[in-house]
Amino acid sequence: MAEEHVPKASVPTGPPDPPPPADAALPAFIASLQAEVPGAVAAVSYYVGDWTVIVPVSHVLQAVTHLRDAPDAAFDLCSDVTATDWPPRAAGRFDVLYCLYSTRHRHRVRVKVIVAEDQPIPSVTGVWPAANWLEREVFDMFGVNFTGHPDRRRILMPDDWQGYPQRKDYPLEGPGELLMENPMDWLKLRQSRDQADIE
Repeated sequence: MAEEHVPKASVPTGPPDPPPPADAALPAFIASLQAEVPGAVAAVSYYVGDWTVIVPVSHVLQAVTHLRDAPDAAFDLCSDVTATDWPPRAAGRFDVLYCLYSTRHRHRVRVKVIVAEDQPIPSVTGVWPAANWLEREVFDMFGVNFTGHPDRRRILMPDDWQGYPQRKDYPLEGPGELLMENPMDWLKLRQSRDQADIE
C-alpha cells in the first residue's frame, strides 16, 4: 500500500496583520500620528477590537513620544513590552510589541516594530521609565538589542547564561556541550554527580 503524499506545512513567517474593516473608524490618535509624524506608521491593523500601529525602527522614539504627549492620545502607561520570534522571516526576525494604555481616555493601542536579529532598537525608557525592566526581560529572553537603555543586564537568567531561552531555535535541553535526548540519561548523570558530592 503506497503512502499518500501529504503536503508539508509551510514554516510560519509571522502573524497576519489584518487591516481594519471598511466600517471601522480610524481613531483620532492614529490619524494624528500619521499626519504629524510622517513615515511613523508603516501599517495599521485591527484585530478582535484592538488597534495595532506598525512602526519602522527608525521612527520608534518619535512615534511613542507623540502617542504619550498628543492630547488625543495621552498614552501615559506602557503596560507591557514583549516580543515574538519568527526565525524564517527575511524582513526581520522579531516583532517587538509595546502595549500602551491611556488612563485619561481609557483606550489602548499596540505599537509593533519588526526588528532584525542584530538590529539595534532604541530604548523607550526615556519616554516611560516603567519600560526599564520590561525591556530587560525582552533582552534576556530574546536577545533584542535595545540601545540607550540605562541598565541593560539580564534580569531572569544568570549573567553568564548562554543564549536566549525564548528564541525558537534555542535547544530544549538548555545550552552547553552536554545535550541529551533521553531524560533518563540526564537523571542518571545528575544522580551520579550527587553521589560523588556525598562521597
